[in-house]
Amino acid sequence: MSVEREVAQVEPATSAPNQVEVRVRAEPDQLSVMRAVVGDLAMRADHDVDSIADLRLAVDEACSSLVRLAAPEATLVCRFRLSGEQLSITAEVRSKDDFGPRKDTFSWRVLSALADAVSTSVESDPTADGSHLVRIELTKGRTAQV
Repeated sequence: MSVEREVAQVEPATSAPNQVEVRVRAEPDQLSVMRAVVGDLAMRADHDVDSIADLRLAVDEACSSLVRLAAPEATLVCRFRLSGEQLSITAEVRSKDDFGPRKDTFSWRVLSALADAVSTSVESDPTADGSHLVRIELTKGRTAQV
Protein backbone atom coordinates (compact mmCIF):
# COMPACT_ATOMS: atom_id res chain seq x y z
CA MET A 1 0.00 0.00 0.00
CA SER A 2 1.40 3.39 -0.92
CA VAL A 3 0.59 6.65 0.74
CA GLU A 4 0.92 9.92 -1.11
CA ARG A 5 0.87 13.37 0.37
CA GLU A 6 0.55 16.69 -1.30
CA VAL A 7 3.11 19.10 0.09
CA ALA A 8 2.68 22.80 -0.51
CA GLN A 9 5.35 25.42 -0.04
CA VAL A 10 3.93 28.02 2.32
CA GLU A 11 5.75 31.14 3.37
CA PRO A 12 5.68 31.59 7.15
CA ALA A 13 3.67 34.49 8.56
CA THR A 14 6.80 35.74 10.31
CA SER A 15 10.43 34.79 10.30
CA ALA A 16 10.81 34.81 14.08
CA PRO A 17 13.43 32.25 15.13
CA ASN A 18 11.45 31.40 18.28
CA GLN A 19 8.23 30.54 16.45
CA VAL A 20 6.99 27.15 15.28
CA GLU A 21 4.02 26.83 12.92
CA VAL A 22 2.11 23.58 12.45
CA ARG A 23 -0.64 22.99 9.87
CA VAL A 24 -2.94 19.95 9.94
CA ARG A 25 -6.38 19.03 8.65
CA ALA A 26 -9.05 20.50 10.92
CA GLU A 27 -10.15 17.08 12.17
CA PRO A 28 -10.20 15.64 15.70
CA ASP A 29 -7.71 12.88 14.90
CA GLN A 30 -5.03 15.54 14.23
CA LEU A 31 -5.17 17.15 17.69
CA SER A 32 -2.57 14.79 19.14
CA VAL A 33 0.00 16.47 16.87
CA MET A 34 -0.67 19.85 18.46
CA ARG A 35 -0.54 18.39 21.98
CA ALA A 36 2.80 16.75 21.23
CA VAL A 37 4.31 19.93 19.77
CA VAL A 38 3.28 22.18 22.66
CA GLY A 39 4.43 19.58 25.20
CA ASP A 40 7.85 19.35 23.59
CA LEU A 41 8.25 23.12 23.28
CA ALA A 42 7.20 23.68 26.90
CA MET A 43 9.61 21.00 28.11
CA ARG A 44 12.47 22.58 26.15
CA ALA A 45 11.52 25.99 27.61
CA ASP A 46 11.94 24.48 31.09
CA HIS A 47 8.27 24.58 32.13
CA ASP A 48 7.46 22.34 35.05
CA VAL A 49 5.43 19.15 34.67
CA ASP A 50 2.17 20.81 35.76
CA SER A 51 2.58 23.68 33.27
CA ILE A 52 3.30 21.23 30.48
CA ALA A 53 0.16 19.26 31.30
CA ASP A 54 -1.87 22.49 31.46
CA LEU A 55 -0.54 23.61 28.09
CA ARG A 56 -1.31 20.27 26.45
CA LEU A 57 -4.86 20.34 27.74
CA ALA A 58 -5.32 24.03 26.87
CA VAL A 59 -4.14 23.49 23.29
CA ASP A 60 -6.43 20.47 23.02
CA GLU A 61 -9.43 22.52 24.23
CA ALA A 62 -8.65 25.46 21.93
CA CYS A 63 -8.09 23.31 18.87
CA SER A 64 -11.16 21.15 19.59
CA SER A 65 -13.29 24.29 19.74
CA LEU A 66 -11.91 25.45 16.40
CA VAL A 67 -12.32 22.05 14.73
CA ARG A 68 -16.03 22.15 15.59
CA LEU A 69 -16.33 25.50 13.78
CA ALA A 70 -14.13 24.61 10.80
CA ALA A 71 -15.35 24.75 7.23
CA PRO A 72 -15.13 21.49 5.26
CA GLU A 73 -11.57 20.75 4.13
CA ALA A 74 -10.22 23.53 6.39
CA THR A 75 -6.70 23.59 7.79
CA LEU A 76 -5.99 24.12 11.47
CA VAL A 77 -2.96 26.36 11.92
CA CYS A 78 -1.13 26.72 15.25
CA ARG A 79 1.74 29.09 15.91
CA PHE A 80 3.78 28.54 19.05
CA ARG A 81 6.02 31.43 20.20
CA LEU A 82 8.45 31.43 23.07
CA SER A 83 9.16 34.83 24.57
CA GLY A 84 11.17 34.86 27.77
CA GLU A 85 9.27 32.72 30.23
CA GLN A 86 6.00 32.79 28.28
CA LEU A 87 4.74 30.41 25.65
CA SER A 88 2.09 31.95 23.39
CA ILE A 89 -0.15 29.88 21.16
CA THR A 90 -2.30 31.16 18.31
CA ALA A 91 -4.67 28.63 16.75
CA GLU A 92 -6.85 29.51 13.77
CA VAL A 93 -9.19 27.93 11.27
CA ARG A 94 -11.40 29.02 8.39
CA SER A 95 -15.11 28.86 9.12
CA LYS A 96 -18.31 29.58 7.20
CA ASP A 97 -19.77 31.06 10.41
CA ASP A 98 -19.05 34.60 11.53
CA PHE A 99 -18.88 33.80 15.24
CA GLY A 100 -16.14 32.41 17.39
CA PRO A 101 -16.15 29.79 20.11
CA ARG A 102 -18.85 30.17 22.73
CA LYS A 103 -17.56 31.55 26.01
CA ASP A 104 -20.40 30.19 28.14
CA THR A 105 -19.31 26.56 27.93
CA PHE A 106 -17.44 24.23 30.25
CA SER A 107 -14.73 23.93 27.59
CA TRP A 108 -14.11 27.70 27.64
CA ARG A 109 -13.95 27.69 31.46
CA VAL A 110 -11.37 24.91 31.38
CA LEU A 111 -9.35 26.78 28.76
CA SER A 112 -9.50 30.01 30.78
CA ALA A 113 -8.41 28.22 33.95
CA LEU A 114 -5.45 26.49 32.28
CA ALA A 115 -3.92 29.53 30.58
CA ASP A 116 -2.75 32.85 31.98
CA ALA A 117 -4.60 34.75 29.23
CA VAL A 118 -7.09 33.67 26.55
CA SER A 119 -8.75 35.65 23.76
CA THR A 120 -10.66 34.94 20.60
CA SER A 121 -11.30 36.87 17.42
CA VAL A 122 -13.15 36.51 14.13
CA GLU A 123 -12.27 38.37 10.97
CA SER A 124 -13.56 38.23 7.41
CA ASP A 125 -11.24 36.39 5.08
CA PRO A 126 -10.67 38.52 1.98
CA THR A 127 -9.10 35.57 0.11
CA ALA A 128 -12.10 33.24 0.47
CA ASP A 129 -15.66 33.97 -0.53
CA GLY A 130 -17.83 34.35 2.55
CA SER A 131 -15.58 32.59 5.01
CA HIS A 132 -14.09 33.89 8.23
CA LEU A 133 -10.86 33.32 10.11
CA VAL A 134 -11.60 32.23 13.68
CA ARG A 135 -8.68 32.53 16.08
CA ILE A 136 -7.95 31.63 19.71
CA GLU A 137 -4.84 33.03 21.39
CA LEU A 138 -3.51 31.93 24.75
CA THR A 139 -0.40 32.42 26.85
CA LYS A 140 1.09 30.53 29.75
CA GLY A 141 4.18 31.44 31.72
CA ARG A 142 6.51 29.16 33.59
CA THR A 143 5.54 28.45 37.16
CA ALA A 144 7.95 29.99 39.64
CA GLN A 145 10.47 27.43 40.86
CA VAL A 146 10.81 27.23 44.65
